[in-house]
Amino acid sequence: MNQQRLFLKVYLFAIILLFESFFMSWAVLISLFQGEEIIMPMFKALFITFFIGTGCFLVSYKHKRAKATKKDYMFIVVVSWLILAFFGTFPYIFSGAIPNFVDAFFESMSGFSTTGSSIVSDIESLPKSILFWRSLTHWIGGMGIIVLVLAIVPFQNINYRQMFQSETSVFVEDKMSYQIKYIARNIWLIYVGLTVLETIFLLFGGMGLFDAICHSFGTIATGGFSTKNDSIAGFSPYIQYVIIVFMLIAGINFNLHILVRIGKLKSVLKNEELRLYFKIIGIVGIVITLILHFQKNLHWEQAFRDSFFQVSSIITATGFASADYLAWPIHGILLIMFLMLIGACAGSTGGGVKVIRYLFVIKKIKEVFRKLTSPNAICEIRYNHHTMKSEVVSSILTFILIYYMVIAFGTLFLRLTGLDLASAFGASITTLGGIGPGFGSVGPVSNFAHLSDLAKMFLTFNMLAGRLEIYALLLMFSPGFWKS
Repeated sequence: MNQQRLFLKVYLFAIILLFESFFMSWAVLISLFQGEEIIMPMFKALFITFFIGTGCFLVSYKHKRAKATKKDYMFIVVVSWLILAFFGTFPYIFSGAIPNFVDAFFESMSGFSTTGSSIVSDIESLPKSILFWRSLTHWIGGMGIIVLVLAIVPFQNINYRQMFQSETSVFVEDKMSYQIKYIARNIWLIYVGLTVLETIFLLFGGMGLFDAICHSFGTIATGGFSTKNDSIAGFSPYIQYVIIVFMLIAGINFNLHILVRIGKLKSVLKNEELRLYFKIIGIVGIVITLILHFQKNLHWEQAFRDSFFQVSSIITATGFASADYLAWPIHGILLIMFLMLIGACAGSTGGGVKVIRYLFVIKKIKEVFRKLTSPNAICEIRYNHHTMKSEVVSSILTFILIYYMVIAFGTLFLRLTGLDLASAFGASITTLGGIGPGFGSVGPVSNFAHLSDLAKMFLTFNMLAGRLEIYALLLMFSPGFWKS
């Protein structure tokens, strides 16, 4: 039985590699059409990925119907992402664009985890095929490779719900749990549709087709890799507003997108997390607009645009930049840090703690105060008119505590590698939250190239931990996890 489960894992890893090689072939075609000198190294990366994937598939195909345990699913998800990032380094290394493995692994994981942190100093010097692959890794990882596999590949004896929730932050209601495959397909249809729609809007703004596709990949996946050294700063106000809108859309729970698609708009508008999400964006955006206008003497329109672009980019963990927020007054910088600790909506492509968890914290605080004033009152926490179990609320509070502890540990570890406090904190919070730019020497106009290899490897796993919402990766280091 253990052997069958092992082959099932190999089978799933093979499917992941075959999907990756399929996407890698797009970058190879770009290289071919551009007549680049790196066409053979790019093809080599594709061939090795496809060859190993095919070999693993042939060896394990007979065991694809084996049953797996909950531990197996968690292991599969974590290792799948490591495999994805490892093979994703091949185009960088073989082409010579990023010859160092640690740097290439950092860039690859940053792409697939949609973090957007980079070690590349001169982005515009990279070949177009590499720029495309770099942006495409965002798009593949944005909604999740496991979700894509579940949406397309028919499986038997697979616990779709367990696999789905091991990778995503979608809060699947019980009544929807039997429709996981339906949800996965609809999410990817909407995901593709939004990507195409943004590309069209960017083209109308005068952006070239290549740049429009790459920036749409980065926006809808809330990734943040740009094809330009100055990110979005050099583009027109129209393009910046288009990206703001699509960043905000990408930060919304994709379950709500499905509800819009089937005509349940009222349910969407009544969603408590969505309403808090836009309240936070509106309040912080307006406050920073006032700060930039009165303290930086920016024109109202530019202050508004710079404010809401950075607010949208940070809360959704996209990481695009149209201005250097570290040059703002301290009040603006503190508000940016506040947004980094919040994140987007659960079930979106965005990172961070997620708005819904803070919503439950607010509800819990209200409950505590109500009990203090009315000890005999019967209190319950409700979300969208549904009573939440106390263990669910406790698990949310525990997650937030662990999240902050991981940030603190990461800051301390990075300090020991030689980073100053601001840079260490910024690197820790931005990679765990999947945001991209941080503070200090890793701010929006800087990169991560100057960090030591030890710091880069730590941050690479920090990105993975944040993408998989911490628990899955931390359990891999627990001795109890490996006991049968």
